[in-house]
This record gives sequence, C-alpha cells and structure tokens, in this order.
Amino acid sequence: MKSSKLIGLLKKGNFVVPLYLFQLREKFSLSLEEFIFLIYLTNLGDKVIFNPERFSDDLSLPLEQVMVYVDSISEKGYVSVDVIKNEKGIMEEYIVLDLFYEKVSSLVLDDFSEEEETPDVNVFSQIEEGFGRTLTSIEYEIIKSWLESGVSEELILAALKETVFNGVNNLRYMDKILYEWGKKGIKTQADVDKNQQKFREEKKESTKLELFDFNWLEDEDE
Repeated sequence: MKSSKLIGLLKKGNFVVPLYLFQLREKFSLSLEEFIFLIYLTNLGDKVIFNPERFSDDLSLPLEQVMVYVDSISEKGYVSVDVIKNEKGIMEEYIVLDLFYEKVSSLVLDDFSEEEETPDVNVFSQIEEGFGRTLTSIEYEIIKSWLESGVSEELILAALKETVFNGVNNLRYMDKILYEWGKKGIKTQADVDKNQQKFREEKKESTKLELFDFNWLEDEDE
C-alpha cells in the first residue's frame, strides 16, 4: 500500500513557480496559501476545468478548503469561474486565469515605469568621472561609509559638484563639505540651493552696509 502511494506521488510531476511571479508575490493581496493555490492553477493551464475533487487530491487538501481558496481568489479578482462550451458542445465550468495575468502585466509595466523615472545613478563612477581618475580602495570604503550612514546619493553628487567647481579632486574636501552640510541640516540638492541663495543674500546685504558706512565727504576732502 505504501509503495503504491509513493509511486503515485512520483507520477504527479513538478510544481513550477515562475521567478517573476515569486518576485511580485508581495504585491498581490493574497495569503501565501492562496498564492500557492493560484500558482498550482497556472500549472494546469490558462483555462482549467473546475474539478474540486482533483484539486483536493493533487494538493492533499480537504475539499472544503479547496472551495474556500476558489471563492477567495475569485472574490479578490484574480480568477473567474465561467461556464464554457467544450469541444463536444457540452457546457462545463472552467476557472479562467485571464484576470490574474492582466494583474501581473500591470504590475510588470509599473516596475518598468519606475525604473525609467528613477534611473540608477552609480555614485562611484560619477565621482571617478568628476575627479578624472580611478578611485582607490580606501576612497571606495569612504563613499560606502557615507551611504551606510544615511547620506543620500543626491547629496554626495551635490558635494562632488561643489568640489569639482573649486578645482579639487579628492574626497577629503568632499567630506568637509558633507560634514558642514550635516551640521546645517542640509540633506537634499534643494537644501543646498536654499543655503547658497541665503549666503548670496547675506553677502549682498553686507556689501550694502559697507557702502552706507563709508564716509564719502571725508574721502573727497583728502
């Protein structure tokens, strides 16, 4: 008896979970059990004859639990249970997975859109390009420490811009800039721009005061 059950299990074949579906799993409003049941259905085809007894046998689940999963994934809009005429002209119930694949397609397109909107910027290569040389291993570790401490790539590249503008090509100068910005609470390029604007305005006001303090009459007498 045990031997026949073992042979039966071996004959059931493989259960395939496509990698892209596994990667998208967290974006589905499904429990892990519902997700597994849905993937089981995808292994049977796009249109699956509604056969709860077979599902129960394949997955070693109680028939009642199978019906719960079918109802749940149907209510959540991942499958539809349709009555379709088969090749012999007989009306049969099918589980149709078109809705599920539409959701998958939409999620994949959203991922592509996000990648296009936020291109991956390699901070290390940007700094090498700005310095006009290859970074040393120690410099790589310094940059990594900035990132790990919470300094954004945007702020690092802003510091690079300031460094190159001042004709310097070393991380020590960038580190000083980032340190000063950190003390002032500067975290983004917008913060940098505001700080520079404030500096220019203060400098402009200082120049005006110097002009007002100058004694033009005494200067002419001399």
